[in-house]
Amino acid sequence: MKNARVLVLIATIALLAIAVSGCISQEQYDSQLDKNRIQAEDISKLRSQLSAAELELKQVKDQLKTAKGITGADIDAKNAEIAALEDNIARKTKLIQKMRDELLRGGVKLPMELSLALDEFAQSNDMVSFDEETGILKFKSDLLFKSGSADVAKSAEKSIDTLASILNTTQGSEFDVIIAGHTDNVPIKYSKAKHPTNWHLSVHRAISVLNLLINDGIQANRLSVRGFGDQRPIASNETKEGKAANRRVEFYIVSRGR
Repeated sequence: MKNARVLVLIATIALLAIAVSGCISQEQYDSQLDKNRIQAEDISKLRSQLSAAELELKQVKDQLKTAKGITGADIDAKNAEIAALEDNIARKTKLIQKMRDELLRGGVKLPMELSLALDEFAQSNDMVSFDEETGILKFKSDLLFKSGSADVAKSAEKSIDTLASILNTTQGSEFDVIIAGHTDNVPIKYSKAKHPTNWHLSVHRAISVLNLLINDGIQANRLSVRGFGDQRPIASNETKEGKAANRRVEFYIVSRGR
């Protein structure tokens, strides 16, 4: 609940800044503020449901491991229950992430021309995905960095350059950019001196991308970084594919002054 309240505060400050600048009316401001509060409450409820589902999943798996004399039909039933719980957890996790993203962005929609440019960029690049609804761009960390490293791969620098050119267009320059690093849950092994934990690695990766954007001409006062470590997974860390999805760098394109 505390994290949800923090997000509401961030979104509220952004809305207030927009309202003061005259971009939205008082009625629009009040409406969005109410929406933020409701969304924060929904996130809190979903997180409770997610915790309950994860506990139930653990219990069912433990039952299956310790069961004796269980029949094939019983095993199939337990496996079906596990699959249903895992699907439920994945859907709730995805929904919570989407709602958090919306709160972080403050409900601001990107102009059509900028949204189209970002979508075309993502469509032409295997390491990038773009959600037109939330306006969030994601880079796959495995293609940006080597394992345990925060140095941007040479093969990825061109993609960062292209993104910078979009962000420096007339419409793009009207927005700031929050760069958020994420990792999977595998502990740091070989680069502890540079990155003691996944928290450090996620922030250091975001800073590396920030430095490239500055080199490409993005004003430093338009950029900020966040590092979530392994605390905001979008998939299960129990699978190789899930871990790969969780290793990512996200770009939140937000109103100036956020």
